[in-house]
Amino acid sequence: MSVVRRKDRVHPAKVGAGGAALALGALGVVFGDIGTSPLYAFRETFEHHHIPVDRANVIGACSLVLWSMILIVTVKYVVFILRADNHGEGGILALTTLVVGDRKKVTGVMATLLLLGLFGMALLYGDGVITPAISVLSATEGLEVANESFAAWVLPLAVVILIGLFAIQNRGTGTVGKLFGPIMFIWFAVLTVLGISRIVDDLSIFEAVNPVHAAEYLTSNGFDGFLSLGSVFLVVTGGEALYADLGHFGRRPIRMAWFAVAFPALTLNYFGQGALLLDEPEAISNPFFLMGPQWARWPLVVLATFAAIIASQALISGAFSMTVQAMQLDYLPRMTVRHTSADHVGQVYLPLLNWLLAAGCIGLVLGFQQSSALAAAYGIAVTATMFVTTLLFYKLLRLNWGWTAPRALALCLPLGALELGFFGANVFKIPAGGWFPLLVGALIMIAMTTWRTGRRVVAERLSVGRVPIKDFIARLPEDIARAPGTAVFMFRGDGVAPPSLLANTKHNRVLHRRVILLSVVTAAEPYVPESDRVEIEEFGRGLCQITLHHGFMEELSVPQAIDRLEIGGAELDVNDVTFFLGRETVIPSEIVSMAPWRERLFAFMLRAAASASRFFKLPPEQVVEVGSQVEI
Repeated sequence: MSVVRRKDRVHPAKVGAGGAALALGALGVVFGDIGTSPLYAFRETFEHHHIPVDRANVIGACSLVLWSMILIVTVKYVVFILRADNHGEGGILALTTLVVGDRKKVTGVMATLLLLGLFGMALLYGDGVITPAISVLSATEGLEVANESFAAWVLPLAVVILIGLFAIQNRGTGTVGKLFGPIMFIWFAVLTVLGISRIVDDLSIFEAVNPVHAAEYLTSNGFDGFLSLGSVFLVVTGGEALYADLGHFGRRPIRMAWFAVAFPALTLNYFGQGALLLDEPEAISNPFFLMGPQWARWPLVVLATFAAIIASQALISGAFSMTVQAMQLDYLPRMTVRHTSADHVGQVYLPLLNWLLAAGCIGLVLGFQQSSALAAAYGIAVTATMFVTTLLFYKLLRLNWGWTAPRALALCLPLGALELGFFGANVFKIPAGGWFPLLVGALIMIAMTTWRTGRRVVAERLSVGRVPIKDFIARLPEDIARAPGTAVFMFRGDGVAPPSLLANTKHNRVLHRRVILLSVVTAAEPYVPESDRVEIEEFGRGLCQITLHHGFMEELSVPQAIDRLEIGGAELDVNDVTFFLGRETVIPSEIVSMAPWRERLFAFMLRAAASASRFFKLPPEQVVEVGSQVEI
């Protein structure tokens, strides 16, 4: 077996200007979600749960907000979780593959952790639908604060903004990405100025630094205080984005942006809202917009709308990247993927997913109509995902980092307890709208497990009649007709003759002069080293197998990967190649492999999946499909 080296792809985190420029970019992408929480989080904590706006409660709520950001965002994500990178990539799916590995089959505890990781990823889709809706709607609600006569325009404007946002996704984030960082820097600067302008009127708000006030808030307000944790949690809902976007910016720029800009700006703004409420309790109706002077209302509405769009963009892009990872690891069927940047492999566009998200967001805006109502649906998905992340991280500390159980528990137990508290408070939101992200997560989880199981069952059915390639060669007649040119048979097997090759030789009684069995393997890591990308094994009589390895964050073009490879002393010209693809049609049968409804769902997903030729970027005029029927 020989290994052919190909040019490696440059990791996106290593590309670009210095740390300051990357930190500025991180402000625009990573901190968009958490940066727009001041628009609604403080208001929801009091109004939604009928907490009296008095001095003790305001200082206690500010203390809860501060220590939630310190413990969950700063300690958990910025200090520790960002260190758990999978070859530079982050996110719950990357963490899951770090813990579970690339085992062909997982059982017991590992199988449970894998399912938890997948469910956490599925829940993030619910977050990806709600975040654009609540961010844009809460921003346009500023119209009512600026001028009550514009109240009727809030919903139509939010819908128009969302349609425009999803309509430009096919242009890619690169076309507007340069604006994101500076706009969010201005946004955080405005948050800081607004906060300081109110804090100077009542410096006693800094008493909130003492966590005792947070405990007193919870004990004095009883069950209502516990339920309000569901709204307090809104201040940290962008925490998962810190980890998910690790591969785009790297650890240091994200930490720099958080400690130098985002964290102080958010703290000062929340404290400023608290100082405002100490003086004007009635301002709880919309404390963010009422912080500024009258003349600043319209500029604030415009700036908040831009910030909300940017926050939405981050979640939409994250959903695209997450879906590509799931497809690469064979947890979702193939969809059309368009890469919108030649320089950044993470910038992708999925038309089908884009418009599904658009329909979901617009439906939520029209259905809930107020950001306060949407806030009831927001939070439970993220709390569940964060708790799953903590469980996976504990296992990583024990298995990969070699921490002792007491040491790992000392870190993860308090975080898990806090997140369970947030989750428990959010559970009571389920009847009021929290059911929506859970429903989205459950449907996606069903789809992923059905697809994975169905693919395994089909592979088992196809393997029944499989013939080792060496046996196939031995049975070939010496005088079999050889057609000119090169035939590439794509198949998932290893050293086994593809069904399309067997069918072609059986029915046509012909074999090309050169036959290549091409297998594509997606590694558990995001990027594959240069030396491990291509493997070639010669079988004799003009047959060989090529195995292409690529990471789950990488785009693969099969023609580019095999063009000009040297095989058997001759250079391969991809223009002279005919690609043969197998296409299975699933037929539900009496064989009990899955529940009947899941068999039908899998059959539908298989029909709806994008063709392999498009997915692997094969030239259509050089592709021949060989169909087969499989009973499951």
